[in-house]
Amino acid sequence: MEASHTSDNIITILFLGDVIGKPGREVVKKYLEALKQPDSAERQAIGAYPDFIVVNVENAAHGFGVTKDHIQELKTLGVDVFSGGNHTFDRKEIFEFIDQEPTLLRPANYPEGTAGQGHCFVEKNGHKLAVINVMGRVFMEPLRSPFLIAEELVQKVSTETNLILIDLHAEATAEKVAMGWYFDGRVTGLVGTHTHVQTADDRLLHKGTAYITDAGCCGPTDGVIGMDQSGVFKRMVQQLPSRFEIAGGPSAACGVVIKAEAHSGRAVDILRIRYSCT
Repeated sequence: MEASHTSDNIITILFLGDVIGKPGREVVKKYLEALKQPDSAERQAIGAYPDFIVVNVENAAHGFGVTKDHIQELKTLGVDVFSGGNHTFDRKEIFEFIDQEPTLLRPANYPEGTAGQGHCFVEKNGHKLAVINVMGRVFMEPLRSPFLIAEELVQKVSTETNLILIDLHAEATAEKVAMGWYFDGRVTGLVGTHTHVQTADDRLLHKGTAYITDAGCCGPTDGVIGMDQSGVFKRMVQQLPSRFEIAGGPSAACGVVIKAEAHSGRAVDILRIRYSCT
């Protein structure tokens, strides 16, 4: 794996939004390969190869769910943690391997006893990152409060590390913004996912938490949030059942790079990234 050149005092975390099918996996591969080239524009933009790479994979299997092969594929590219959302369990085969993949997450606020886990630790080069995955409730499934579940987990993981990243998979902007302020100063970063459209509000909150309402997605740019237009038109215009297929055409990888103080976990920078390819 490419060695990070980040200072011992500053940790770089790359988060990529929802990976949509094969086009999404391919554009992630191209972007991460570009990052490994010290002279590439992509590498120069962020300054150093990331210490940690976190990717949301709930749409990695043709737009719905994820397979074990896809997890292995992304691991070989250098991805450390795989977060999820409301499509995590779309493919029944996930129940065969999710408990054997400690860095494959599903929302922590699913009912107790649900397969998988909602948080994990990953340790590299003497630094430990905790990643927490929760799902919003506004216009989503009626799960337990993401605020309360995340608060319990933040208290738990903070006994081991101050580097804490939350992936909030949610529909409503207000819910994401509220959660960002709620955890300001208590986590390194809070990144929203689910809408597949990257927002332009990446910022450092007042107490040192990096925030963005939605990281965007990794996948086709000419579809409707990644899906082919024709199937979407059939459902939205004609109001008829239709099967959604992955769109063709160009793709983009969207996400953020967060830089944080290694000891305190306080974010010092957040950079919105968008890598396009045909």
